[in-house]
Amino acid sequence: MSNKFVVYYKMNYEVMEIMTVDTKEIVATIAYMIGIKKHIVIQCFDNECHETLEKLYSDQSATTIRYLCKLRTTLFQKFRKTDDEMRFNLKNIDKLEWFDKDNIRQLEKWGIPIVKVNYRSEKYMLDINALISRNIDKCSGLFYDWVNWAYIRDLFCIPKYTQKGVLKSEFDKYMANIDNYPFQMYIYWQPYDCGSMLFSDGKFLGILYRMHKDHFDDYTKYRDAHIETKNNIYDFVECSNRTIIAVDCENSDVYKIYSVLKNLDQESLAKIEKIYLYDDHHTTRGWRWLSTFTNIPVEHRVIDRVTERKSLVDVMMTAGVCHNYYEDGIDSFILVSSDSDYWGLISSLPKARFLVMYEYAKCGTAIKSALSDHDIYYCSIDDFCSANVEVFQRTVLFDILEKYLPDIIYLNGKELVRHIYEEARINASDNEKEVFFNRYIKTLSIKCDQDGSFKVVVKK
Repeated sequence: MSNKFVVYYKMNYEVMEIMTVDTKEIVATIAYMIGIKKHIVIQCFDNECHETLEKLYSDQSATTIRYLCKLRTTLFQKFRKTDDEMRFNLKNIDKLEWFDKDNIRQLEKWGIPIVKVNYRSEKYMLDINALISRNIDKCSGLFYDWVNWAYIRDLFCIPKYTQKGVLKSEFDKYMANIDNYPFQMYIYWQPYDCGSMLFSDGKFLGILYRMHKDHFDDYTKYRDAHIETKNNIYDFVECSNRTIIAVDCENSDVYKIYSVLKNLDQESLAKIEKIYLYDDHHTTRGWRWLSTFTNIPVEHRVIDRVTERKSLVDVMMTAGVCHNYYEDGIDSFILVSSDSDYWGLISSLPKARFLVMYEYAKCGTAIKSALSDHDIYYCSIDDFCSANVEVFQRTVLFDILEKYLPDIIYLNGKELVRHIYEEARINASDNEKEVFFNRYIKTLSIKCDQDGSFKVVVKK
C-alpha cells in the first residue's frame, strides 16, 4: 500500500488565502435569475455549481423572474423598434422575433399575463416591472439567511418606477453604460467598470454591500478549501485500508466540522468507516445532531468527569484511537483537534497513518512544525466554506429554542435569540440574528390540541 500523497501544508494564518478559493453559488443564482443566456451560465458556473443550477432550472419562481428579466432587458434594448412595430404594423410582443415566444407562453401557462391588446412599449415596461416586484420575494429562499435579501431584491426592482421620468432615466443610464452591466443584462444599480461583477461570490458580495454603504467581511461564507487540499484528503482515504475520523469535541467547532464533511465529495468519503466524537457535557448541543446530517456512521461518546474541574476527553480519545489501531485493525486516522498533546499519540503509533485537521486560532506553530517534519499532512477546518451549514445550525437553534417555549411569554424575543445563539455557540452577524427573529420568533403561534392543552408552535 502506498503511503505517498502531496505534502501541502500552511505555515501561518497570513498565507491562508492561497489555500482557499472563492465560491460561485450566489453569483450562479444571480446570473440565472437576471436572464443571462443559458450556455453562458453553463460555461461560467456549471463546473462548480452544477447541483445549484439543476435546482434553479426546475424552480418555477426563479425561472419566472428569469423570463421576466429577459423580457425587460430585451424591451430596453429594442424599446423604440418594439414601439414602432406596435404602432405602425399592429404587431404585439409575442409576434416580434427579438422576444422569446417560448418564455412568454410559459409565463402565461403559469398564470402570469404578458400579452395585452392595444399596448405600447411604455405600458409593457410598466407591466413587466410590476410583475417582477410582485414575484421577486418568492425567490428569497434561494439565498442563505446570512445574505441580506433586501440588497438582492434591490437589484431586480426599480424604485418608484411608476413615477414620470423614472423608467426613461433608467433606460438612458442602461443604454449609455450597457457594457458595465453583467453580460449586458439589466439590473438596478449605478454602473461602473468593476470587471466582472459575477466573477465570484466574494467579489459580488463586496460590490453589493458597498452599494448600500455596508460591508461584508465574513470570508468563511464565500471561500472554500483549495482543490489541492481536498485532493490530499481524498488521496489519504484512498491509500488507506481502513479509516476513521476521531474528533476532540472540546477543541473543535461542530459547525466547521460539518462544513468540511459538507464540502467534500461524498463518494470519496464513503470509505471512511465511522466518526468517533469524544465529547464532554459542557460542549454545544450541536454534536448530538451531527449524525443526522452525514452519511458516515457516528458514535458519540460523552465522557463523564471524575471531578468537575478536569476533563478526560483527551485521555479517552487517545485510548480510543489506540484501541481502534490494535484491536480493530484501523490503520489510518483523521484526527480533528488543535491540541498539541495529541503529538504524543501520533508519535507512539509510528506505523499508523495520520491526517490532522485543526483551527487557526487554536493551533500553535510547534505542533504544525512537528507534523510537517514527519511528512504528516494537516489542514485547517477554517478553510472550508461555512455558507451551507445554515440548515444544520438552524436545527440546533430550534433544538435549544424548544426548551424555552413553555416560558416564552415571560421572555424578550430578541434577548432569547441572542441567548440561544450563544448556547449553540454559533458566531452570527446581527443581520442573521435579525432574520432568525423575524422568521421564527415573531411568527411563533399558540395551538390548542384535541385534549385542550396549549402549546407554542414554531413555524419552520
